[in-house]
Amino acid sequence: MLRPKALRSMSSSLSQSIKLLIPHSTATVIEAADTAASLRVPRRATPCHYSLPLSIFGRPAYSSLSQCPPSRRCFSLGVEMGEESISYLTQKEAAEIDEILMGSLGFSVDQLMELAGLSVAASIAEVYNSNDNGRVIVLCGPGNNGGDGLVAARHLYHFGYQPFICYPKRTAKPLYSGLVTQLESLSIPFLLVEDLPQNLSDRFDIIVDAMFGFSFHGAPRPPFDYLIQRIALLNDIEKNTRSSPAVISVDIPSGWHVEEGDINGEGIIPDMLVSLTAPKLCAKKFAGPHHFLGGRFVPPSIKDKFGLRLPAYPGTSMCVRIGKAPKVNISALRENYVSPELLENQVLADPTDQFCKWFDEAVAAGLREPNSMALSTSSKDGKISSRMVLLKGVDKQGFVWYTNYGSRKAQDLSENPFAALLFHWNSLNRQVRVEGSVERVSFEESEKYFHSRPLGSQLGAIVSKQSTPLSGREVLHEAYRELEAKYSDGSVIPKPDYWGGYRLKPILFEFWQGQTSRLHDRLQYSLREVEGRHSWHIVRLAP
Repeated sequence: MLRPKALRSMSSSLSQSIKLLIPHSTATVIEAADTAASLRVPRRATPCHYSLPLSIFGRPAYSSLSQCPPSRRCFSLGVEMGEESISYLTQKEAAEIDEILMGSLGFSVDQLMELAGLSVAASIAEVYNSNDNGRVIVLCGPGNNGGDGLVAARHLYHFGYQPFICYPKRTAKPLYSGLVTQLESLSIPFLLVEDLPQNLSDRFDIIVDAMFGFSFHGAPRPPFDYLIQRIALLNDIEKNTRSSPAVISVDIPSGWHVEEGDINGEGIIPDMLVSLTAPKLCAKKFAGPHHFLGGRFVPPSIKDKFGLRLPAYPGTSMCVRIGKAPKVNISALRENYVSPELLENQVLADPTDQFCKWFDEAVAAGLREPNSMALSTSSKDGKISSRMVLLKGVDKQGFVWYTNYGSRKAQDLSENPFAALLFHWNSLNRQVRVEGSVERVSFEESEKYFHSRPLGSQLGAIVSKQSTPLSGREVLHEAYRELEAKYSDGSVIPKPDYWGGYRLKPILFEFWQGQTSRLHDRLQYSLREVEGRHSWHIVRLAP
């Protein structure tokens, strides 16, 4: 983070011939943290019935793919800006900006540190999925850069990662002591340098280099020179291998000159650089796949004074990718699923009950919009189309969603009243397919749901003649504003005749659970008539 003061020199030193043997207690802590808690959701004791509200359970998701390939080069959905068009700061300019921020602009060190740490954690979450890259060791220096690392570790914990801290030279100031207390309250382990494993790849998926920031001068002293050597050694021995941990540097890769880069060839070569406030000149020498900018707080006065050209931050994100995401060989993207077995004697006899059980678990896992489903329809001449819609109710009678009766899917269903649904709960390695006939729900049911929706959604349903051409976005918004003014007195908004619900009545379910080596579990329920009665028959399908 940009700060005006240089790091304090370190008074003591460690021998470089440190024996890296893991004490039993430390190994136990690490192994315990590696053990994921199993999800426990009670079986439903009552008949399954859902009437899903408009506001869906779930947590905000960062803009990233949920699965990262072994090379750790993932796509980012954030706004990009070419590196050649971005401003880079000298060490003097960086210090001057910090003085202004913490002077006339009223920022405090702890505010900037909190923003920096959150930006670092958000950048990591953009690229490295916590399910596959969850074990993080944060190497913290004695100054503000180390403080950024401590804050980042706290946020990573809340993002679902398993952070460990190596903080050899603790700072006695209350700010830093408070950060340590916060981490200890979360039972985040602190490891001594001599407690680090001989092979970092065995215990950690990600290494966060938060040792030295832009204000550091001179050569790193023990034990940080040793730690830098350990990380740099990964570049020579393990880089580009599946077992190599990803290395993330905060603002300045440790061992680099702030302006000239890794002039001695002995610094850390990170996979990701998270520049803060604005990139420093040394960032031009960064050649790794992931360069992010964090610190969404630079006011216009700073930008104008220093002529800063910085990218726009997407949405509410605290970070933005600089430059293009690395190209990926799509054919090489694959995931080896690890999941509990899905066995015939464990599933419920009724597929709707089994669906509700899995849906409960998707909600409990905090998935974003677990009720989103792909709806596939077909016209009378066999042309198939698919789109994502939201499930708004499910019971033994079927699956309900709402739409415009003039849309393409509605036209398809009027010609061919059969459809297929697909639910994909990626982080649980699960899919559910449902097929069946489709019919409209009653006017009363549609009207009741229509008036349960927020005012804006009701107006939007009236304004949008779904699937018809528009001359421009403003036409839609102008019609919305006119309708909003018309009903500004709070009067009841009538449901349009061209809007309502559909119900798919299932005749086939398939529950898919991803497994290793593509030996996936697939259990299919089909509706059969036996002696005049309908019953569900379960069969296992080859993956």
